[in-house]
Amino acid sequence: MEGAGLFLTAFIVALTGAMMPGPLLTVTVAETVRQGPRAGPLLVAGHGILEAALVAALAVGLGPFISRPGVVAGIALLGGGFLLWMGVTIVKDALAGRVALDLEAEGEKTLPDPGAGTARLIGLGAAVSVSNPYWSLWWATIGVKYVGDALTLGFLGITIFFAGHILADLVWYVAVAFAVAGGRRFLTPALYRGILAVAGLFLIGLAGYFILRGVAVL
Repeated sequence: MEGAGLFLTAFIVALTGAMMPGPLLTVTVAETVRQGPRAGPLLVAGHGILEAALVAALAVGLGPFISRPGVVAGIALLGGGFLLWMGVTIVKDALAGRVALDLEAEGEKTLPDPGAGTARLIGLGAAVSVSNPYWSLWWATIGVKYVGDALTLGFLGITIFFAGHILADLVWYVAVAFAVAGGRRFLTPALYRGILAVAGLFLIGLAGYFILRGVAVL
């Protein structure tokens, strides 16, 4: 996978995962009510620090083994299978109206203090991520596959992958934070589900690509 493709697919896959309702979205909404829109980027900063450490660990661990055909094939098939499940689930839930974007949270809005809670928000972003089983499963399957592909381009590849991945999180959660702080929805339910359905179809196609590559190596 070339650099541009690596960046683009990493961005779209991460954005799709970020858009699905989960613990980090819930915390972003709640903390934005208390701290203002700065909560979004600070939570993502904590999330990103954790993921940067994980990517570095995966890169070091995979380095000596990634060239082995059996390892490459296994990672591709496992990652492709999980990506396929993820894509099918997202499309089904979106079309059936089983997903919704809740941008409302209980709490009294206050004027944020720029110096208050910065470290807490960063730590909270990391803690919420690591406590989410879905996050661990994603990195054990899709994440490992992407790091393996990125390693073929060396350090530059790892940088490109992580930049695309974390940029998606930043774009989404900052947008959510500003929407909550502004007291309005920037996505209608229908548009939100439509975007998810299209993104889910993209994941299904990417899963097929991963699986075919894995089979070809066997």
